[in-house]
Amino acid sequence: MSEYQARIRWNRQAEERFVDSRYSRAHTWEFDGGATVPASSAPSSVPLPYSKADHVDPEEALVAAISSCHMLTFLYLAAKERFVVDSYDDLALGTMTRNARGRLAVTSARLAPRIVFSGARVPTETDVERLHHAAHEECFIANSVLTEISVAGDWTYHPDASA
Repeated sequence: MSEYQARIRWNRQAEERFVDSRYSRAHTWEFDGGATVPASSAPSSVPLPYSKADHVDPEEALVAAISSCHMLTFLYLAAKERFVVDSYDDLALGTMTRNARGRLAVTSARLAPRIVFSGARVPTETDVERLHHAAHEECFIANSVLTEISVAGDWTYHPDASA
């Protein structure tokens, strides 16, 4: 068993009444390794100035967690199979809609990784698809959410990249 911890901190500003809902949603996420991330509600959920557009919102963090977990699992599996990955760049997109229960939820996430391989072992399209499928099956986050996750990326091979 593994456990994970995050401290979430928010404080009302003295000039904010709170009961009128005119209070800042800005807060911080503090992680055990020492990283502190400025967070807020999404401006699409709570209008400015009560949200902070330059802070990470929980919906973005969920999409980032899905993408990050998929990438880390993909890299692990590729290394196990002796494929050399030089870069992995994913512009992930999450969509919030109403779920089957009529509740707002991040119902889908589309991963669009652009992967560059090099090295002696050249992956085939089938290899890359199999690695993505296995990464999805083994990703801890994908196994933890109801969000429908799809992968529609591309990849290239550059034999000179690792020389």
